[in-house]
Amino acid sequence: MATVAHKGDPNWWRGAVIYQVYPRSFQDTTGDGIGDIKGITQRLPYIASLGVDAIWLSPFFTSPMADMGYDVSDYCNVDPMFGTLADFDEMMEEAHHLGLKVVIDQVISHTSDQHPWFIESRASRTNARADWYIWADPKPDGTAPNNWLSIFGGPGWEWDGVRKQYYMHNFLSSQPDLNFHNPDVQEAMLGTVKFWLERGVDGFRLDTVNYYFHDKQLRNNPPVVYDPQSTGLETDTNPYSMQNHLYDKSQPENIEFLKKLRALLEEYDCRTTVGEVGDGDRSLTTLAIYTSGNDKLHMCYTFDLLSPHFTAAHIRKVVSKCQEIVTNGWVCWAFSNHDVVRHVSRFMETADEREPIAKLAISVLSALRGSICLYQGEELGLPEADLAFEDLRDPYGIRFWPAFKGRDGCRTPMVWQSGKPHGGFTQGGKTWLPVPAEHVTLAVDAQEADGDSILHHYRKTLAFRKAHPALLDGDLTFLDTQADLLAFIREKNGERLLFVFNLTREAQDFPLPAALAQSHPLPMPGYGPAVEDGSVRLKPFDAFCARV
Repeated sequence: MATVAHKGDPNWWRGAVIYQVYPRSFQDTTGDGIGDIKGITQRLPYIASLGVDAIWLSPFFTSPMADMGYDVSDYCNVDPMFGTLADFDEMMEEAHHLGLKVVIDQVISHTSDQHPWFIESRASRTNARADWYIWADPKPDGTAPNNWLSIFGGPGWEWDGVRKQYYMHNFLSSQPDLNFHNPDVQEAMLGTVKFWLERGVDGFRLDTVNYYFHDKQLRNNPPVVYDPQSTGLETDTNPYSMQNHLYDKSQPENIEFLKKLRALLEEYDCRTTVGEVGDGDRSLTTLAIYTSGNDKLHMCYTFDLLSPHFTAAHIRKVVSKCQEIVTNGWVCWAFSNHDVVRHVSRFMETADEREPIAKLAISVLSALRGSICLYQGEELGLPEADLAFEDLRDPYGIRFWPAFKGRDGCRTPMVWQSGKPHGGFTQGGKTWLPVPAEHVTLAVDAQEADGDSILHHYRKTLAFRKAHPALLDGDLTFLDTQADLLAFIREKNGERLLFVFNLTREAQDFPLPAALAQSHPLPMPGYGPAVEDGSVRLKPFDAFCARV
């Protein structure tokens, strides 16, 4: 087992850039068409070359893979498709050698139905783990205990003929939810966290961190009330959005458990947590609660910027609200991850906008106050893959096709070599998801050879961010603009930087306020708008920076 001395800045995570690796799709070394841990180790120098601080590994634990590893059957082992614990130790040692922290995905709100705990729990109502999951009797007419729904479609309850009870599942029926009201469950889950802490990991990305507890009274969720004057009755393809989820997640009891989790991490040096908060329009409020007081989570991210909106108004609204309510916590921003359509596809209207939007997006992200999560392939400007139904592996997409195509389009294999089959991802004949031809032309080697590529822009932009401490954790103050521009000042220890971003498809002018008239333009990678007659002249998808 790798032994690592964790020394240095305990607050390394504040303003850090974290690169998410989806192990299935990063690099295959065995020829089976599925990425593995040895492949990650092989590509660590590339990740380090980007200038990021840490990697986040999506689940690699033993699993039946009904939900691509988010259905865990053994929290303390590596699934054979990815390798072994020894492979993981080797990977982590190499990451640390390269100066990269290692953050792993901890999925503790639910397990696989193949986990030994659930197999025992469903066997009877009197066994030692009978109360480790959320069991409830049916209504007199045999229907589910309440109206809770699964995110993946249908009721949030599944009937079990052995116990003659329903069990709760927020996701697939093969992903039963753990009963965190049981102290033994809490201790067991903290034990799985300690296993990896002892192994030397630097932190945990906590999947669905606000889903741990449920309402013990099993009260029905009320419907969402829409304002017909402003929105009308708007729902997406999933009825889950029609409920106001007051009782099946985000319960107050979660606060004390997060404090227990933080107390465990405090026993180790320089570790961190980043929680995933999915709570509708309450997400930022939940984030504020979960990261406040320096005794719960270190940071969280929400889905507010993982939306279709790449506008100055939207970003300002989200960041302003965050600054208003997250007064002593910390946020982690992202435009893409393994659960959403890749952001260049969400933001662009035509194919020729892919490159300028990809470059501007990382420039905006790097200028915001908070930490950053990047998702593999976004540094290449990869668009969402358009897959045929027969190629889908995501149960979420299969369930709601064709209205919703699922998450496979952002999970296709990474492309390394433009002249190799499957973009150099594997030497085998087939990949677990198809590699789009348009991705292969954007492979790493092709972009390494082009000094103006998106890949080089990412490297230069992340280096620019690291060179200016004000961008890591300095204050952020928005400026009023007459046009649809995003303008703000970042400030720390006497360094004041003005940023202006034109996210529109038309040229815009930003008149410099009198107090900023003597600003000194600071070259920002990829951008250099002209300043004429006291105004910054920005082209479409342009950016400006100055010392003020």
